[in-house]
Amino acid sequence: MTARTAEVLLGWALRICNHRRPWQHRGPQMLMIESFDRGLSHIWSTGPSHRPLAGLAVYKVRYYSQGKTYGQDVVERKQGNSIQTQSSGTWSSPSRTSPDQPAKRVPFYDQLRECGSPSDVLDLAGQYTATHRRVSNCLTRCWESTKKMSEEQRRYELRIMFEHAGFEELLQRTMQDARHMRSEDLAYSLLATVKLGVSQSSRVVQTLLRVCQENLNEFDEKSLSVLASCLEHLESSPNGDALKEGVRLMIEALLPRIQNVMSLQTLMRHMGRDTPVDIKKKLERKALSLADQFTLPNSQYMITTLASMGFCSKPLLAVCSRKIAEHVHGVPFHRLVSVLRAYKELHSRDVALFTAISDYVASSITMWNNKQLILFLSAFEDLAFCPTAMLDAFAERVTKNPDALGLKDVLSVLKTYSSLNHNLQSYREPFLEGVTHVVVSYLPKMAASELLKVVYCLCLLGHFPAAPLEQLLQKETLEEISARGGRLQKGMEKKLQIVDLCLRLDRPSLPKPLTIPPEALGSPAPNDLSINPGLSMTLQSIAQEGLLQEGVMVEDLYFIDGVITQPRSLQEATGGRAPSEGEFPPPEHSQRIAVFCASLSSFCYGTSRPRGNLAIKLRHLTVLGYTPVVVLEHELDNLSEEERTELLKTRIFPEQERPANVEQMTD
Repeated sequence: MTARTAEVLLGWALRICNHRRPWQHRGPQMLMIESFDRGLSHIWSTGPSHRPLAGLAVYKVRYYSQGKTYGQDVVERKQGNSIQTQSSGTWSSPSRTSPDQPAKRVPFYDQLRECGSPSDVLDLAGQYTATHRRVSNCLTRCWESTKKMSEEQRRYELRIMFEHAGFEELLQRTMQDARHMRSEDLAYSLLATVKLGVSQSSRVVQTLLRVCQENLNEFDEKSLSVLASCLEHLESSPNGDALKEGVRLMIEALLPRIQNVMSLQTLMRHMGRDTPVDIKKKLERKALSLADQFTLPNSQYMITTLASMGFCSKPLLAVCSRKIAEHVHGVPFHRLVSVLRAYKELHSRDVALFTAISDYVASSITMWNNKQLILFLSAFEDLAFCPTAMLDAFAERVTKNPDALGLKDVLSVLKTYSSLNHNLQSYREPFLEGVTHVVVSYLPKMAASELLKVVYCLCLLGHFPAAPLEQLLQKETLEEISARGGRLQKGMEKKLQIVDLCLRLDRPSLPKPLTIPPEALGSPAPNDLSINPGLSMTLQSIAQEGLLQEGVMVEDLYFIDGVITQPRSLQEATGGRAPSEGEFPPPEHSQRIAVFCASLSSFCYGTSRPRGNLAIKLRHLTVLGYTPVVVLEHELDNLSEEERTELLKTRIFPEQERPANVEQMTD
């Protein structure tokens, strides 16, 4: 009698014994799988102690699930070189049906599709003969049945699954059949096992990884894409890392034959950020060759795929964004937000797409809740894009029902509106009053840092409510702010300095004068900030008879590359009357032109509207008597000396009254 025959007979004997004396489970215990490096085919262990059969060695082997642990008692017995698992399942038996029982009318796979939970799948599996295809499909159905469940229900169902006697046998059968599975079944088995939370260091997962490596050359386009989607969630391990590298090589070899857009996108995501640029270019060309097959979901997924690769392909983005803009009403909320976030990661902008999304959300604002709208606004603010239609529509909603906002909502809304510096026109006052009402209601619950952010944003908007200001300037609040350290402290000091300047320069109407103690303001901004060399050279050449000062720090806060003091004409200084002989304009009538550089990110994308800090700087410089002139850094860098001189002359000394080169925040 061969060893295999003896093993089968012993298995039958144990099952008969188990049928006569069923085990008694005593609640959930920890069901776990042995690590791959243990070697042999035994994988199970017990939780509570049970009385072992005479003459058989009992081994306790732990099986860890990913994230959560669930449990069941399992006893492994070793006799000679064979190890048997005592349980109530029958996956290794030829059939569960008796000779007298009529055949099932409904096919296995039709019943499998009807299973609504992993337990249903395992119950069904015990009624049929196990085959390679059925093992793989049962694992996949266990995972798919939990995908649409709530998080709480999913945790419960997974716990029941791990306690089910059939799940142990399903995983053991998976290990036994792995080398005989087709590549597609092998890929789906690995994906389902990982998704169900089986420990990635367990023997069953490591076995699947090894078998995938050995059979990688047999994987076709679909199987490879399924495998790639699984490897995206795989932790680093020798087997996993080797398989990832093998899949990369296979993708390069298989690339010319790929014809399915979804498979290509999955493979692109697997390639990741570390992919060489020439490979990314090949993937880009392949994707463009399939562009006429892009559906609306393909277009959304392609943009997020490019973000995951860290590859900004303008041709692909143009194709995808155009399709999304044309059918924006058919894109669900979470996908729209993910597209906007992907553009942020790619450091790319598309005004037509952003405008289409903004207009669509504004026109259908009744179908969106406040949380969704705030997420949209935050995503646009991260992109430095001003969604005018949305900002107006949301301000109108807030005006009608400000109490619907929570504290986090208020913080996010104020950050967005103050940063984008949007002119709300007729909605301005009721919107600010509504938001202030909510802020005041949350004052007792606010941390000092939150209160500072709120007051800072309101000051940027030119709104100065007394209650938040008074609470911010209390000694206890200022001490809590100053107690913080590091970079966070520097940022809070900067906000306090701007609030202090607003109180001094904007001179808001308050019940009583409010000032910030000097010791709370921290150290002033450093005076060694560098001057743009190109701007400095050009300013020196065009200053003419005016006095040029370079590297000027105003109010210990605002840095100016150069200040040109230009005397006004005598007639302008005397109010239009003809000057008498020998009369000179007084010094106070000199014009001070503050010229400084700003980055492109200081403006709302595609406009000349300054954002947050730049807007408040322009406002305060105007109050202090300067005429601010802003020059974009990239604008200067891309011009020759002659072009730069002509540009600055036009900005600084216009022949006629200079139109506003930037839109300033209005009160």
